[in-house]
Amino acid sequence: MRIQQLEYLEKIVEKGSINEAAKDLFLSQPSLSNALKDLEEEMGIKILRRHKSGVSLTDEGREFMVYARQILDQVNLLEEKYKRGTPRKQAFSVSAQHYAFVVHAFVQLIREVTTEEYQFTLRETETRNILDDLTAFKSELGILYLNRFNRQVMEKLFKELDLEFQPLFTATPHVFVSRSNPLTTQKTVALADLAEYPYLSYEQGDAESFYFSEEILSTLNRKKNIKVSDRATIFNLMVGLDGYTISSGIISSELNDDKIVAIPLEVDDPIQLGWLKHRQVILSPLGERYLNLLKEHIQGYGFSVAQE
Repeated sequence: MRIQQLEYLEKIVEKGSINEAAKDLFLSQPSLSNALKDLEEEMGIKILRRHKSGVSLTDEGREFMVYARQILDQVNLLEEKYKRGTPRKQAFSVSAQHYAFVVHAFVQLIREVTTEEYQFTLRETETRNILDDLTAFKSELGILYLNRFNRQVMEKLFKELDLEFQPLFTATPHVFVSRSNPLTTQKTVALADLAEYPYLSYEQGDAESFYFSEEILSTLNRKKNIKVSDRATIFNLMVGLDGYTISSGIISSELNDDKIVAIPLEVDDPIQLGWLKHRQVILSPLGERYLNLLKEHIQGYGFSVAQE
C-alpha cells in the first residue's frame, strides 16, 4: 500500500466518480482504475461499489476510508513540520442545515489556514443529505437541530446509520423578519401575529417529511407558504415580501444579515442545535478546530451551551 493510492482513493470518494477524479488528478481513467484495483487486491477487500451514476463506498470501504484519512492527516502533519516543499493540501467538509453561525465559523477556519492549497467544502443542504454525506464519509461533521417533535424519529435514524449526536446549545424559538417588517415594533410575537405574513421554509426534496423540516411547528396550516432552497433567497423574500421563518435567533452581522431581525416567538418548543459524526470517525485537527470556532461564535446564545 502506498500513500499515493490512498490519496487517489480520497479523490475518488470526494468526486463520487472515477472519471471525474482522474480529470482532477491528471490521470487516465484506466490508470486510476488499476491503482484502485491493486489496492483492493492488496487489502483483500472491495472498497468501492460501481453503479451507473458513479461509485460509492462499500461497508468495508467506509471502514477502510476512516483509517486511510487518519493516515493522510498524519502524513500532512509530518510534511508541514519537516518537508521543505509544499505540504499536502488540507481538506475539510461539513454538511449543515441553513445556519449563519455555521458559515461564520467556516469562514474563520479558512482564514486560519496557512497552506497555499486547500479543499474545503460547506454543504448547506437538505436534512436527509446531511445524514447521507456523513454515512458516505463525504463530510466529517453535520450540523442540525432536534426538538420534541422530531427527536424520537431522528435519534432512531442516527442509531441505524451509526451516527453520534452531540449538543451545542439549546435556543428558544425566534422568528426572522426584515427590519422593515411591522412586527419589529413588538418585543415578542405570537403565532396569531404571523397569520397574514408569508411563511418561508426550506424545501426537503424527495424526503419531504415533517420530521426532516428545518423549522419547528412545520405541521401547522398556514395561508401563505413559500419554499426555498438557499439562505440568500429566504433573506431576500423576508425583505421583499415581509415573509418570516422560524429559527434559533442567531444572526451574523458580519455575513450580511444586517437587514434581518430576530424576535422571540411565544411558543414553548426549545430547539437543540448540535453536531453529528459517524461513530467510526476520529475528528481531524481541522474538525476539532471548527467545533471550537462554532462554540466560540454561539457563546451567549441559548440557555444550555455545550462545554468541552
